[in-house]
Amino acid sequence: MLAENNNRNNRKIIQVMQMIKETELPTNNYGFTPEIEADMHAKKIDLQLTRKLLNRYNEGKFDNIKPVQVTDIPSIDGETVIDLTNEFEFTIDRHTAQQNIDQLGLAIDLTTIGTVSGTKLHFSKNDLKDLGIKLYPTLSYGILNGGSASSYFDTKKNQSLNETLFNICRTEFNTLANIARDLPKGLAPAFINKDGSPGPSFIELKMRSLLIETLRYQKTVDSNSDVLAPLFQMTSVYNNEQIEAAYQEYSSSKYLADLINETKVNITDALTGIQPMLAAFSHSKYGRPKTIFTNAYGKENNVLPMPGGHGQNFEILRNVYQQLLNCGKRFAYLGNVDNLGYTVDPVSLALLALQNKAAGFEFSFRTAVDIKGGILIKDQQHRLNCADIGPAISAAEVLKAEATGKKILFNCATGLFNLKFLVEKIDYIIDNLPVRFSDQDKDAGLYSQAEQVTWEIIGMLDNLLIFGVDKYDRFLAAKLVLENLMASGVNLQHPDYPSATDPDKDLKSIAHKLHHGLQQKLKTVYGLKEVNQQWVPKTVPELIAGFQQE
Repeated sequence: MLAENNNRNNRKIIQVMQMIKETELPTNNYGFTPEIEADMHAKKIDLQLTRKLLNRYNEGKFDNIKPVQVTDIPSIDGETVIDLTNEFEFTIDRHTAQQNIDQLGLAIDLTTIGTVSGTKLHFSKNDLKDLGIKLYPTLSYGILNGGSASSYFDTKKNQSLNETLFNICRTEFNTLANIARDLPKGLAPAFINKDGSPGPSFIELKMRSLLIETLRYQKTVDSNSDVLAPLFQMTSVYNNEQIEAAYQEYSSSKYLADLINETKVNITDALTGIQPMLAAFSHSKYGRPKTIFTNAYGKENNVLPMPGGHGQNFEILRNVYQQLLNCGKRFAYLGNVDNLGYTVDPVSLALLALQNKAAGFEFSFRTAVDIKGGILIKDQQHRLNCADIGPAISAAEVLKAEATGKKILFNCATGLFNLKFLVEKIDYIIDNLPVRFSDQDKDAGLYSQAEQVTWEIIGMLDNLLIFGVDKYDRFLAAKLVLENLMASGVNLQHPDYPSATDPDKDLKSIAHKLHHGLQQKLKTVYGLKEVNQQWVPKTVPELIAGFQQE
């Protein structure tokens, strides 16, 4: 039944637009003149959602949203915060574990996987991997697509990372920019080969990894199952058409076609929620009532479209999550398209399922270069949460805590959700996930923007897991092309490649680690091999032989 439902779902692409109840619509105009409304429509801005946010802001509904305050940095306890980078043994009550697995609808006898000791079951890390693979029919994988690649290719932003490195890599930068500057980021090449040619796109690689895991399941568990489908995603009103068109071509991609034919799973047939745009709002210096920012770049009646943050996925993908649950899925991965470390991890899936937890989140152990971003903390309510270095906790405090022996964990922006819990609590999450307004002073002028961050859901949950992972395995993210070129190993042997005794500034050492991490991912989960200075797909027989050797 599950396979039948999945096949039916794979023939559909759901386009989920923002739905707001009439009773929630504000009556305030906030400067929505006919001219402004026409400009908003032209720029694909959601008028109803923009009005709703303005109304809630001006009524003080967001006044109680306070910055996260750090009261402690949690330790690895092996129960809620688990180190996945080393070998470990997981022990659980035998009856509880079997009951949790039985409710998933799969006939899995845990005593054939773990080791029985009285009323307990013991699982090695390899046991958990085997169990996680058997749970693949219950799992779906989701992508949070960003906007266009224009910011990714922004020359000034890339130069600001390191001008010397930018000049060393300028030729390769221009090569990628000429190919993909106007594309959605997920359609841009994920790396560059040693011979200078571009590799497959971020999304092609992610689709390939899902097909490889499907093939693994079919060859080791059940040859007739179409597990890990459908893929689901959040696109935007600006990039959905381009992404949809690319997927139609991907079915014949050299990275996907053989695997699609072998597994009989068309992974390119995705379930899609389309994120609308919001308008930029007036700057806080102008006080209340907050209104629409209407003179972008000094031009009258010119509004500025802004995304509302990936935290909107819970509302945009609401129907997708429900449909996945209806067709037998019980877990959903969610992560960013530009993170090549974000792939299916069967160990995490097994741990979540055995304990029937609401969600699990990946945090990588701090490296010398991790001086910005969100870290795992305990907040003012003594709950696990994610706080940014700088606004919530100083870099000096982080180093002080580390000096006491505590391991600092950095947010990898990867979550694994229990779908039953997510669907049951979706309204609560949508209503309570913080909406944060930030003031901006940019070329367009003085304005503010509203965003929701997906990972602030961590502070709303009690029944969760935190997975401590290796940054160079699970968090190979590229916010700028220059980071992509570092991971690709471009010009690493150049005599002027920036290096320093200060580990925070030793880009050469960092690039070597990123490059090694990427090579390992390409060889394994992405199923590629290097031939004549290019990464090319392993054949299906080669992949199957690899499963047998593991």
